[in-house]
Amino acid sequence: MANWLMNNKVFIDSKQNIKKMKTRILFLCILIIMVTLANAQSTTLTLQQSIETALEHNILTRQSELQMRNAEINYKQAKNNRLPVVESGYNYGFNSGRSIDPFTNGYINQQLRSSSVNAQAVVPVFKGFQLKNSIRQNELSFASATMEWQQRKDELTLQVILAWLQILSNEDALVLAKQQAEVTSQQVKRLEIIATEGATSPANVSDLKGQYAGDELAVITAENNLFSSIVSFTQLLNIPYDTGLKIDRSGFNDTIKMYGALPAEIYTTALQKLASVKAIELKVKTSAMAVSVAAAAFYPTVSLYGVLNTNYSSAAMLSKNLGYTELPGSDYVVVNGNSLPVITRQNKFSSQKINYSTQLNNNLASAYGVSVSIPLFNSFRTRSGVRLAKNEEKSNRLIADNIKFQLRQAVEQAYINITTTYKRYTVLQSQAIAYAESFRIAGIRFENGVINSPEYLIAKNNVDRTNAAIITTRYEYLLRMKVLDFYMGRLN
Repeated sequence: MANWLMNNKVFIDSKQNIKKMKTRILFLCILIIMVTLANAQSTTLTLQQSIETALEHNILTRQSELQMRNAEINYKQAKNNRLPVVESGYNYGFNSGRSIDPFTNGYINQQLRSSSVNAQAVVPVFKGFQLKNSIRQNELSFASATMEWQQRKDELTLQVILAWLQILSNEDALVLAKQQAEVTSQQVKRLEIIATEGATSPANVSDLKGQYAGDELAVITAENNLFSSIVSFTQLLNIPYDTGLKIDRSGFNDTIKMYGALPAEIYTTALQKLASVKAIELKVKTSAMAVSVAAAAFYPTVSLYGVLNTNYSSAAMLSKNLGYTELPGSDYVVVNGNSLPVITRQNKFSSQKINYSTQLNNNLASAYGVSVSIPLFNSFRTRSGVRLAKNEEKSNRLIADNIKFQLRQAVEQAYINITTTYKRYTVLQSQAIAYAESFRIAGIRFENGVINSPEYLIAKNNVDRTNAAIITTRYEYLLRMKVLDFYMGRLN
């Protein structure tokens, strides 16, 4: 009996050990899976990676690149228009009934197979400088499209930087909200201990618990703002939203100091470096060349031409002389009173069809020369075209002036904004130091029962509002600084 109990106990212990081992293995597997998923879902992006991703996936930027490629093709084609135009043609057909034999140019009434081959070349010599001006026009158009593509990339880069900074701002705001909630939580715990000893009023505990609930709501709001900014960021990059997305803050410099350039310098630099300004200036030059291209229609055009052709006809026959025979004719002559018939020679021929290749070789014909076309009157279409081109040039000049005017206004306003933000930031820093000291003293006095909870909460809210304002103002300054850097061409 004792042996049976011992054996049964060993069996039970062994079964329990196996169960524990299975539990440990299962726990280990779950842990590995969780770690793997966490690593797989966690994505960290640097600012440079974010910009490159946006440039690669943004649809409008890619469309702008395609427009630039089209302008490049047009420019290359404008240069190729100086080359000769060479064309060739071939036909092979069947005719029945009365038709013209292409070989003899005579009428025949039979089934006929015919073919022709031709080639021609035209070399432009002079077209009123249209080719030269068209090349220059398309070259400027290509350069303008390149600048527009660069402008689109610069604007997208700025948008990515601003969205990236917004995420950093919301991250700092969330950290601050959690810190504020933690301070209130610790104060609630201390006050509850003091209340149990009767050293403070229960109303003070209730007030502080209400403040803690408000701080938790602030944390929820900060989390929502952070998630919303991440969603907007991923949409700008045109990538799926990733809950594990993280921003690499390494190398980020958030030093706040007064911007080192005045509005006049910023505006002058923007005129030299901003792609949008370069693009519209190139458009003005392009439209000026368009006037010259349109005016080329007033001038004569001179070109060289050459034509080569040959043909084939199934009715073409080759006659071969086989000799002759002497036959008496219907005419006669009188010799010594005798009428003698006139002997005539009649040639003998054999006809045979001429093959295809032989006819093409035998029927070769060529022509070449100079062609001159002189415009006399075309219902004033050329004059109207020139006037329209001049109006387009004037319109582009007005657009360029307006862009520069708006740019100067934007630079001046951006400088005023960043200056105001910088001043507000310095004042907030001084205010934060003062409120922090006030809150430290209020905390001591509150714990000792010298002041009540409303006075304590006023001091705490002053600190919280000021710290939150500092974060908002700091990133507002950084955002405005990046806008000015964009005007200065310093984003890259």
